Parts: sequence; C-alpha cells; structure tokens
Amino acid sequence: MYEIIVVGGGHAGCEAAYASARKGHKTLLITSNIKNIADMPCNPHIGGSAKGIVVREIDALGGIMGKVADKTHLQIKMLNRAKGPAVQSLRAQGDKIAYPEEMLKTLKSLDNLEIKEAMVEDLIVENNTVKGVILENNEKVESNIVILTTGTYLKADILVGNTRTRQGPHGEKPSLHLSDKLRDYGFEIKRLKTGTPQRIDRKTIDFSKTRVEPGDDKYLTFSFDLEPQYKIEDQIPCHLTYTTEETHRIIRENLNKSSMYGALDDIEGIGPRYCPSIEDKVVRFSDKERHQLFIEPESRYYDDMYLQGFSTSMPPEIQELMVHSLPGFENAKILKYGYAIEYDAIYPTQLKASLETKVLENLFTAGQINGTSGYEEAACQGLMAGINASLKLEGKEPLVLKRNEAYIGVLIDDLITKGIRDPYRLLTSRAEFRLLLRSDNADLRLRRHGYEVGLIDEEQIARLNKKEQDIKECIEWAKEQKLKVTKDVEKTFEENKYSIPQATLSFEQLLGRPEITVEFLEQFTKFPYDDEIKEQVEIYLKYKGYIEKSYKEAEKMLKLEKKQIPADIDYDKVNNIASEARQKLKEVRPTTIAQAIRISGVNPSDISILSVYLKKEYGKDES
Repeated sequence: MYEIIVVGGGHAGCEAAYASARKGHKTLLITSNIKNIADMPCNPHIGGSAKGIVVREIDALGGIMGKVADKTHLQIKMLNRAKGPAVQSLRAQGDKIAYPEEMLKTLKSLDNLEIKEAMVEDLIVENNTVKGVILENNEKVESNIVILTTGTYLKADILVGNTRTRQGPHGEKPSLHLSDKLRDYGFEIKRLKTGTPQRIDRKTIDFSKTRVEPGDDKYLTFSFDLEPQYKIEDQIPCHLTYTTEETHRIIRENLNKSSMYGALDDIEGIGPRYCPSIEDKVVRFSDKERHQLFIEPESRYYDDMYLQGFSTSMPPEIQELMVHSLPGFENAKILKYGYAIEYDAIYPTQLKASLETKVLENLFTAGQINGTSGYEEAACQGLMAGINASLKLEGKEPLVLKRNEAYIGVLIDDLITKGIRDPYRLLTSRAEFRLLLRSDNADLRLRRHGYEVGLIDEEQIARLNKKEQDIKECIEWAKEQKLKVTKDVEKTFEENKYSIPQATLSFEQLLGRPEITVEFLEQFTKFPYDDEIKEQVEIYLKYKGYIEKSYKEAEKMLKLEKKQIPADIDYDKVNNIASEARQKLKEVRPTTIAQAIRISGVNPSDISILSVYLKKEYGKDES
C-alpha cells in the first residue's frame, strides 16, 4: 500500500514523485521503461522564452529540473538580453544522455521513493474515488492518491507519410486502454498531436555555410542554490541555417504525401499552434522566402544534431530531398527521420486549480495528458500535483499560485479556465503581470511557498532573508549616494553620449534614467553589494513606476479572487445570461468572480447578471 502512485516517468512524473517523496510520503513511480525516465524525445533544450522563467520558478519552489539542467547542459544563454527584464529568459542546451542519468540518480537517492517498470491500464475506483491502479497483467496496486503523467503515450500513433503505427516516441508500446477507461469514468478525451524533426549526423554537415550560436560568456544558472557547474570555454555551440526556395518547392509539390496534408485521412489530433511543422509554415506563411532553423547538439556522447524548426510527417524519401536542400546539408546523413505523433489527452477544464480532477476524487493529472506541450510546462504541473497530492494527504489546503505570482499560476489557470484547442504552450504574452514575473525574482516570489510546503529548508530560506535585506539596504544606499557634477563626470557622460545632469543627483534618481546602468555608475563609486543584489536594485529603480502600477492592477484582480462563487450554484437558475456563458460556466464551474471573468465566452454583462444573482440568492455582494 502506497500513499501516492505516480504514473509516468517523464518530466511531470519526475517532479511529482520527487515532491511527494521529499515531503515524506511513501511513493511509487510506475514507468513502462526505466531507461526513459526524464527522456527528451523531442527538442534537446531546457528553458526558452517564458519556459526558462518556469524552470526558475520550479527551483524556487523546491523542484529539481533547474538543478539537473545546471549539472548537465552543453551551453546556456539568456534570451532577449537586449530587451526589457520582463521577457528575458534562460535557455540551456541539454544533454540527452547526462540529463536523464542525473535525474534518475537524484530520484534513486530518495528514501521514500520506489520505481517500478510496468504499464498501467486502469484505475481502482470506488464511489468515484481512486484507490490505486491496475497494471497490464491485472495486478492491483493500492494507494491513497494517483497522479497520472502519461505524456504522449495514451493510444499513441506515429505518423509518417501514409503510415500510422501504434507506438510511443521511441517505438515503445503505448498505453492501449487507459484513455478509454478514463472516458468510461466520465472524462472528456481530446485527440492531440505534435511532431519532431530529423536527427542529422554531425560529421556530414558543412558548418561553414551556417552561423555559429555560442553560449553566453557570463556564468548563468537556473538554480538559486547551485554555483555554475561548467566552464564557459567548454560550451558546445549551436548553429543557424535557413530553408531555401528549393526547400519550399519540394514541400509544396509533395504536400499530399504528408500525413497532415492528405496522406492519411483519419487524423483527428490538432497540432501545436506555436510550434508548427515545416509543412504548416510553408502553407500558412507563403509570403516568407525562408524560415530559420537551429542546429542543436543532442549530447557530448554521440553525433546526432537536432534540426529545430524542421518538424515534418513527410515520407523518408521526401525528407531526404528537403534536408539536402538546406545550406550546409547538401551531403547530410539523416540518422532518424522526423515524424508526427497523435495521442489522447483529457480536456483540462475537468481539473481543479490543485490539478485534482473534478471527475474522480484523489486523481491528479499533470503534463501532456492535460493538453500542454513542452518539458517545462509538464515539469511545473508535476511539481504542483506532487505538492497538492501531499497536502491533501496531510489534510491541508492546496497550494494555488495566482496569476500575479507565477507563470505556473498563469499556465494552470489558463488550462482549467479556458481549456485548449491545440497543445498549450506558455508564452510571455499570456501573462498580464509579466513585469512582476521575471526570471531574476522567481525566488523572491515563490521561495516562501516552497518553505511552507516543506520543499525548501532553513538554510535556503535564510539566504532568501539575507537577499531581501540586502536589496532594501542597497536601495537606501542608492538614495543616499550622490553624484556631484564635476569636469570628470561631465566628460564621462559626454563620452557615453548621455545627457549631463544639471545638478547633483542621487544614484536612485540616475538609475531612473533608461540609459543609466549600475555598471556605468560604478565608474564613479562601487556598489558595496554583489551582482545579484545590484541587478534587483537596478530593475526596481528603473521600472519602479511600471512595477507599482502592475501591483495596483494585481490588487484589483485579487479583490475579485476573494469573491467566491458557491460550489452548488445552479447556473440554469441565473436568468438572462447568454447561452454560451451559461454553458461555459457550467463546464468550468469557476470558484471566484475573477476566474469567471477569464472564461472565454463569458462577457461583462454576464458577470453583472451573475453578481446580482449571487447577492440576491446568497447574500454575496459580488458587484
């Protein structure tokens, strides 16, 4: 008898099992193949736009993705460094051998975690409550709570040209019956698809025809706890190339041979809108002369190069023509052909904010089964499911992150409130408070939550306390530090083509100017704090007005979050709301007015009518 069973050993399953076991609960992780734990079947990188911030949030809460990535990556860089801090995000090139090995080593070190190779095909359910799982061989394994993190393995089909093969990403046997059982229990099941490009032999690429993309020359980490685990000079570069008119001609002339464009007529799954196949790009963006492709190393230990941006379901012979039409790939050898994969997922409006399902009690789901794409989106859901399953066992309230607290909060709220049409990808544009949700301050936002749930220890929280105190002291220091306008000061400003101050100003006032940086001011007086503190102070003083405005907007939202909607409300009794709004409210069953406002198809007039009804029937002033 286990307290928590986690089904699936991908990025969601690893975080869920880690959180559960670290919190002291007897946990069983069931995976069909232990060799595929923390596998990266698609792209070989961790992080990216918005996603890199999620990895830092995972680390701030006490998860492990960031630490494992820091120990094993091939290169790391900060994206959008030339832009504002709200969109800056870390991206590391992962090692497909080292990353899973380090993750498995970490999981095996946990006292409360057992790992079992098996295939789960059903749940033990009594009175709409999950009591465990049933394996393929009909063995029953009991537990208090089950967390499903099945990835793309539910009735998975590999699609290449006019062929459909029922198998997982590496040719493994998929779960054949679990999604049908979930449908029988009352879940709405949705068919989705995603894809992957070719792997090319490094030795056969002419890199002289490509542009090198190195890692940053500044040490960076996802984790707030680790020192850099690499040498800058040892980073392995990526490269950049582009499609050609010949590439586009080959694709257009062979569209009917692509699984997605006619070669298979029984495709139900909807592909990712923000990571389309190369066929989709050529069709949808026909005005573009070329498309950018990144050539990414997969590991230090073998020569496969990943052709990011060239995902396809064309037959192999057409893929050969497509690849050889690319600059630098004229003689390239394809080691693995691209393919699409179609799989089952549950519609995520059937979830509570804790990631427990509304359909079955004590069943949590996380990752691609909830309709998301990406390792980072999966990992953060797994962490939250592991935390909340543990908190439920402990008789405590779930941890629900708000939209102004974390990208994780944005992701989960989007899923449970808006649902999905295609695989969900996290973007900075989805976060209305993105200036508050920066990469640099994830620990300041979330580490206390991690401490409260038991995943952050006393030493880590002591470092956070010191950091907060140092930031306050540095801000006060900047207010008191004055810069007198001497001849030397005027000369320095002139050399940098900056406007010369007309009077003595404080460092606080100077940092409010867009062009003035801490680095520039340190030509006059050194800041008595480390780089991390200086970065926080510079961002705060430079964007102070915008940050304070964001906090005020967040306060308005939080007031609406406090206005609860009773769980037993009968929306059929709310007269005069639009039929679409009634349908959506019944489907999502929002817990607050703020959540109701965010539901697609619910308009302000519907909210006004609902507020009047709540005041009349429940005595709640929700207006």
